Amino acid sequence: MTDKIKYYLDENANKAIADGLRRRNIDVTTTVEVGLISASDKEQLSFAHSQNRIIVTQDRDFVKLHYLGWEHSGIVYCIKESRSIGEILRGLILIWEILTPKEISGKVEYI
Repeated sequence: MTDKIKYYLDENANKAIADGLRRRNIDVTTTVEVGLISASDKEQLSFAHSQNRIIVTQDRDFVKLHYLGWEHSGIVYCIKESRSIGEILRGLILIWEILTPKEISGKVEYI
């Protein structure tokens, strides 16, 4: 199997998204599961990067950190309430299917 993307869902992401990804055998963890609820955005981004995980968020502050030059393994951003859970899930699955960790590293993908 080729190197595949691993996701890290921040605290704004709905648990159903993690459940849907897991049903498709996609590696995902959440802020709650790693005990980082209420951690700063910088701490979240650093954790995700240390684990080579793509952060999935609806918090535009992560996009700001990207433009400020913070190192990261990739960010998937969706404007809050602009997409259904199913649409977000389909977008994440598509990204997982077509991109490698190397291709998304340091970049922002928008859903």
